[in-house]
Formats: sequence, structure tokens, C-alpha cells
Amino acid sequence: MANYSFYSASRSLHYSCAELSAMITPQYVIGGVVAALLGFVFLFSLRRKRVARNGASQEIPSDLSVESFESGRVAPPEADRKTDVIIVGAGVAGAALACTLAKDGRRVHVIERDLSEQDRIVGELLQPGGYLKLIELGLEDCLTGIEAQRVFGYALYMDGRNTRLSYPLEEFDSDVAGRSFHNGRFIQRMREKAATLSNVRLEQGTVTSLLEDKGTIQGVQYKTKNGEEMTAYAPLTIVCDGCFSNLRRSLCNPKVDVPSCFVGLLLENCDLPYIDHGHVILADPSPILFYKISNTEIRCLVDVPGQKVPSISKGEMAQYLKSVVAPQIPPELYSSFIAAIDKGNIRTMPNRSMPADPLPTPGALLMGDAFNMRHPLTGGGMTVALSDIVVLRDLLRPLRDLNDASTLCKYLESFYTLRKPVASTINTLAGALYKVFCASPDPARKEMRDACFDYLSLGGIFSNGPISLLSGLNPRPLTLVLHFFAVAVYGVGRLLIPVPSPKRAWLGARLLSGASGIIFPIIKSEGVRQMFFPATVPAYYRAPPVN
Repeated sequence: MANYSFYSASRSLHYSCAELSAMITPQYVIGGVVAALLGFVFLFSLRRKRVARNGASQEIPSDLSVESFESGRVAPPEADRKTDVIIVGAGVAGAALACTLAKDGRRVHVIERDLSEQDRIVGELLQPGGYLKLIELGLEDCLTGIEAQRVFGYALYMDGRNTRLSYPLEEFDSDVAGRSFHNGRFIQRMREKAATLSNVRLEQGTVTSLLEDKGTIQGVQYKTKNGEEMTAYAPLTIVCDGCFSNLRRSLCNPKVDVPSCFVGLLLENCDLPYIDHGHVILADPSPILFYKISNTEIRCLVDVPGQKVPSISKGEMAQYLKSVVAPQIPPELYSSFIAAIDKGNIRTMPNRSMPADPLPTPGALLMGDAFNMRHPLTGGGMTVALSDIVVLRDLLRPLRDLNDASTLCKYLESFYTLRKPVASTINTLAGALYKVFCASPDPARKEMRDACFDYLSLGGIFSNGPISLLSGLNPRPLTLVLHFFAVAVYGVGRLLIPVPSPKRAWLGARLLSGASGIIFPIIKSEGVRQMFFPATVPAYYRAPPVN
């Protein structure tokens, strides 16, 4: 399979004479039949442990019920042994990280506030670049059995026109594409997979604080499902408790911006105009998204600028959707859209953006939405999280001992540098596209929006370049900047050809200025040096600590 490799970790199990003696106690050696039965059980358990410790090809057993870990009772027999890593949160980032570190031999304790299946309206689209990372982590089987839909690109609509933008997948295996699905189902599959690993303890509880001693994080304090106060200790604590994290303030400088809110609807028993494509409508005042998340359901996300949305309980939201939004959606989806509004299951979710600004702290690390967020318009959040996990896994692999907290902290500063090119490209693209795609009364912004649509409609490198960035297949910061300003120059050229005028020249100058005002502040917040010149950052070359 081109452009990516499968990682498979396999290990043999060796039992010492003492361990065999412990298993074959006198009370079992009653007769030949019992001895034979014991031998069968031993061989079966040996095979199961080998499967549990296998790498990318591990299958999730069908007899593992969701209720078994929703009850908070999942813990392997060795649950009381020493823990290497505590993971706070078992969402996409936490569950994937638990599986990854456990397959590398780490003893992992995962504490999740609620192990039941969640029903969210975001985190439902995984870009092809994220799918490649999922394969690299050996977790692609978590997409089976949840009606995940293959996504091959986008259809873009504006002012009665539309164009199809396909992912540049020619160099990849036929299985590589985006995936859309119910977020809760995907997370449950990864939790189930983590629960099958003998060195993962998955527990339901609410982490209330980090345990700190002389500036070093020693572990966490948490409440169990039954309300019992507990403490857990490990040389490394990784906080992955999502966008509403209450622990991030001690580990980073959170500067959370909420530019808009998503209003979510579920359309049933209808088809999208372009099969196997996400649909983006450049509406007024801001974009509308459609994509399939199961065999019979289409997710609709209506972006509403600002932090306040019309009241759902008072009927203001339904009126807004019918009067403002409905006239702008494709006619093929109109009746299903109105039916979804009348059904009344309208959900809202604030769209958060937060640059990664860590406070390196011995004994702790932030990951996922607790650490870094971007506008969900481009569906890049899970791709960033999975890419971060690959970076962290590779950094931790040479380390057998995690107990030297200060040395480990200094070494893991390279994580923040190594992740930057991929994460910053996706973050910057999401923020810039959202601002370009939103309607504006400013003529220069309107020209930029029109130029972007027409630039992408040209096809060839003009669409493949931006779509390869959006899909996570080519997350290169310089490519992003070049295409962004190519759109701006294209817009200026349209204003000056065939005959320039002072008014149109001034509008072109404002367009260029507006484009700079969109992208440069985002790049500045991401860090120019880390984003474009990571090799100049000392931590880039930091070697693993000597054991």
C-alpha cells in the first residue's frame, strides 16, 4: 500500500516454571479429564493474550458488550499493578492513545467521565490524512460495524452554481478515503478495543485535580462512578478531556475564541446530490454542511456566527432555519431539511478555536481538544489528534523508564515542535477558510469569496492543491500560504482585466490587504518559526534520555 506503512507489534508470552506451578494447583489435578481441560484452558488463554498483544491486525471481539465498560467495572486482573501512563479522557484522542501506548507495552490507566455512548454533532468526519494515521496506529478496524461512509471529496455550492472537488487519492490504495460516521459509535469501538488489552485499565470516574509535588505532576485525584474519592499515580499523566477541559489551565495558556455555533440536524432517507461527497453551501451569513453519517442519515450543520443563537425552546431557531437557511440549500434536500426541523431534534454546539500554547510541566502532557482546537468547518480535528499520537508514540518508544520527570519533560518539548507543521497547516486552513467563506457586506471580502470559489472550480492543481491541504494528505504550511495568496492574486487579476480602473485597482489592493489580515494573525498565533522553520528550534533535535 503506497505512502503509508502498517505498524505491527507482536510479542511472545513465556511462562516460567513458577508461573506454571501457580496455575496447576493441587486442587485442579484430580484426574485425567480435569488435567486435559486445564491444558485446553491454558492454550486458549495463551492464544487470547497473543491476540490481545498483537499490533495493527488485532480484531475487536464481538462478545465484548458496551455495558461491560459503561458500568465502570472494566479492569484487567493486573489492575493493581504499577501504572506507566494515566490518560484523562477516553474520547477520540484518549482512546486511540490508550490503544497505541498499550500495544507498545505501556501500562495505561484511562479515567473517563462517562463511558456510555455519546450523541454529538461534531467529530463525525475523518479526512483521508486522518484515516492514514488511523491505519498507522492499527485502529482502522474501529470503523467497521458502525455504518461509516466513505467520502471522496466535496461539492461546493454558491449563488446557484456548484462544483465538485475530489480528493487526490490516485497514489493511494483503493481503501483510502475520508470517513463519516456517528462520533459516539466510533469512540465506543476504540474504547472496546482498548478494553481488550491486558495492560489497559479503563475506569469511569471524574478527575477533579492533578496531583502536584514540587512542580511535578505525580498523578490525579478523581471520583469514581460511586462517588468515592480516589488517587492514581503514574510518571506521566496525559490530559485528553476534550474541548470543555477543566484541567488545561495548569498546563497551557488557553486563549479560547468562539467565532460561531453549529446548529445540528439529522436528515433521514434522502440522498445527497453528489454521492460519497461532503457538501458545503456558501450561504449567507455563513456556511452550511451536509454529509452522510450512516446508511440512512445525513448530518446537516448550519453555522451561526457569534456566540448567541436563536432560542430553540421559543421556536426562534425553527423560524430562522426555515426563513433564512432553507431557501439557500439545494432543492434535492429541501423537503428533508424542513422535515428535520419539524421533527424538533435541533442541537447546538459552540465552535471553539484555541492555538496550542503549552506550559511544559514535568510529569504531564496535554493532547486533543484540551490542547488545541480549530474551527470544525474543515473537519480536521481528528486528523490533528491522530497525527499528534503518532508523533508522541515515536518519541516515547525509545524510553523504557518514564520516572525521570524533569528529563522527560525537557525531551517531550520536541513534541510541541514536531507536531507543528501538520497541526498548524490544518489549523490555519480552517480559520482562514471560515473567514473567506462567510458572507460580508465588504466588497473586497465578497470579491475574495467569489475568487476562492472560481479558483477551486478551475480544477487541476488549482483544486488539488487546496483539497490535499484540507484532506491532511499534504499538510505543508508553505503550500497553504502559496495557494491562499494565489487566490487573492487571482481575484485581483479578475478586477484588473481587461481594463483596470482606479476604483477596481483600489478594490484589488483592499482584497490583498484583507487576505493578509485573515491569514497572518492566524500564522502568528500558531508560531511562525515552529510552523515554517521547525528545524531551527533546539527541541527539534532533542535526543531521548539515556536510561
